Amino acid sequence: MQTTHASTRDFSGLWIPLVTPFEGNNIDHAALKGLVAHYRASGIAGLVVCGSTGEAAALSDEEQIEVLQTVMIEAPGLPVVMGLSGCHLGKTAERLKTLVALGINGILLPAPSYIRPSQAGLVEWFTALADACAVPVILYDIPYRTGSTLDLATLLTLASHPRICAVKDCGGDPAKTRALIADGRLQVLAGEDVNIFSTVSQGGRGAIAAAAHVHTQRFVRILALLKAGELAQASVLWAPLLPLIDGLFSEPNPGPIKALLAQKGLLQNRLRSPMTRASAALAERLQNLDKGIGG
Repeated sequence: MQTTHASTRDFSGLWIPLVTPFEGNNIDHAALKGLVAHYRASGIAGLVVCGSTGEAAALSDEEQIEVLQTVMIEAPGLPVVMGLSGCHLGKTAERLKTLVALGINGILLPAPSYIRPSQAGLVEWFTALADACAVPVILYDIPYRTGSTLDLATLLTLASHPRICAVKDCGGDPAKTRALIADGRLQVLAGEDVNIFSTVSQGGRGAIAAAAHVHTQRFVRILALLKAGELAQASVLWAPLLPLIDGLFSEPNPGPIKALLAQKGLLQNRLRSPMTRASAALAERLQNLDKGIGG
């Protein structure tokens, strides 16, 4: 029997887009359980499973469900959001129903990759899937992966849907970010880690941050300080993280973060092709940056 999580419409705080550990070419469920245990008591708001950081595109549908089930069993009471991508509306809707039946708290939903529909087509896509969804939807605005930019007008139109609650903001448009925050209907979550401070200090609600696999409690503390308006204190904690964040995204994610987690003994440094390990030079650089930050 699967753990059923209570529904949430509040996606404030820090969310970890969990990496997927591998042993050989198989999912390392023991390491996955260890990761969940490691983050469960860190003060995070929840976990995002099978996002881009989780190498979802390299997992079969069955493997994705296995990963989700392992995480949910190991994280009772901790909200879990599932990533869902697709290009076929009908198949994606059916997949959505399967995932919702497992008791997740929400869906992280991007535009269909490769198709590049019009803005009207994007409204149709997200509206149809939100209509079919029994849990809250987080829009994933990430043009450099999908090929489609969600215009501000499109996002504001979708904000009127009762199940569309938040946006993971990787849109690269600070003016759009500010406008969404000002509108207030969508909870704006920083999706580019380097933008966490600016987004949350302007009223964004939180972040889905791959870099927060390390120094997790520091990230949690920064968000709490920003929410309280303590920008100076938050800045002191934030500044040392910036070189590390830069390093973690200087090669394709999640190669660098997996290298750093492997150095800490939390998983094996393995990815599925065509994703590759971080270079040896970057792995050494990340280790030094990580040690330099301290507690």
